[in-house]
Amino acid sequence: MSEDFHRIRRLPPYVFEHINPIKAKARAEGVDIIDLGMGNPDLPTPEHIVKKLQETVLDSRTHRYSSSKGIPGLRKAQASYYGRRFGVKLNPDTQVVATLGSKEGFANMAQAITAPGDVVLVPNPTYPIHSFGFIMSGGVVRSMPADPNEDFMRSLDRAVRHSIPKPIALVLNYPANPTAYTATLDFYAEVVKYCRANDIFILSDLAYSEIYFDDVPPPSVLQVPGAIDITVEFTSMSKTYSMPGWRVGFAVGNERLIAALARVKSYLDYGAFTPIQVAATAALNGSDDVIEEVRKIYKYRRDVMVESFARSGWDIPVPKATMFAWAPIPAQFAHLGSLEFAKLLIRETGVGVAPGVGFGEYGDQYIRLAFVENEQRIRQAARNIKKLLGSKGGSGNVVPLAG
Repeated sequence: MSEDFHRIRRLPPYVFEHINPIKAKARAEGVDIIDLGMGNPDLPTPEHIVKKLQETVLDSRTHRYSSSKGIPGLRKAQASYYGRRFGVKLNPDTQVVATLGSKEGFANMAQAITAPGDVVLVPNPTYPIHSFGFIMSGGVVRSMPADPNEDFMRSLDRAVRHSIPKPIALVLNYPANPTAYTATLDFYAEVVKYCRANDIFILSDLAYSEIYFDDVPPPSVLQVPGAIDITVEFTSMSKTYSMPGWRVGFAVGNERLIAALARVKSYLDYGAFTPIQVAATAALNGSDDVIEEVRKIYKYRRDVMVESFARSGWDIPVPKATMFAWAPIPAQFAHLGSLEFAKLLIRETGVGVAPGVGFGEYGDQYIRLAFVENEQRIRQAARNIKKLLGSKGGSGNVVPLAG
């Protein structure tokens, strides 16, 4: 009776369980921890969204059970967003499901479509639920490159030809968490063509669609003609509207896959609290000014981090999108690996980061840094790290600060 349950045995120890106690102990000892580890937005939810929640919650009729797949107005608002942003037409009744965040949607989609032993192709490194949603559902994960470069299609073809049984699905995530890689519409077109020819579903995580910095909005794979025949895409309001605790996201796309997800969800939940769904509807139907402001803040923080960390001796590659930087461990500490280096940073500098190994074994020489502290705190983190690195300055990888 002391053995772990079957599904629990399939899960590795959660990497952040090794980090969080160290942070907690340091805080208890009075250390000011500058936490750049978790992608937990610190910006307030825009006022008009909060007011809509307050207004709606006063109506006692909204206190009843809600709709598992999302209230009609919310699904219509998401369909309208896809039409405006991507030029993709969706039927809100059959091609849109509201989820309790994109994470829940992904996990329940895995449960809906995975039989024991099914093979799924997943980027490595990637956001953990992309792999472990399928592992918990009895599937087998085969790693794919995370970078959408010229090697990706060769790796995809090799994986399909040498996997037994043939893979049922391919996970895509661009802009990517944790790597911040971005993809082009041409890349998506090539992937869609291959997956259609080989009867492979595409599950695309587009949670960071609106957090981009080079004036080139990331595309949706659903923009590719024919993609909707095999694709479901997941989005989230957590980062776009600074609503992480509200737990509102969406799955959109292929009717058969959406119906499978809706059926699983109907057994598991009644959807988000109705006032939250009404407020989320107001957000989607409102002005894009709030999104542009969030984007501007993250871009400024990115520039501050890249500049100040470079001056401290740690060159941070400049991400084009997301709220993260994906940084190689400084050479003198590379032998430690990401988990031990993350522990060292907390103990010696009071800076919390996410170890890359938490996103897959191919991330072990990297650290993920989140733009979840203000400019002053980011600069202080850089000063603390400079003492550890023993640097007198960076090596020139400096981005001019935004005005």
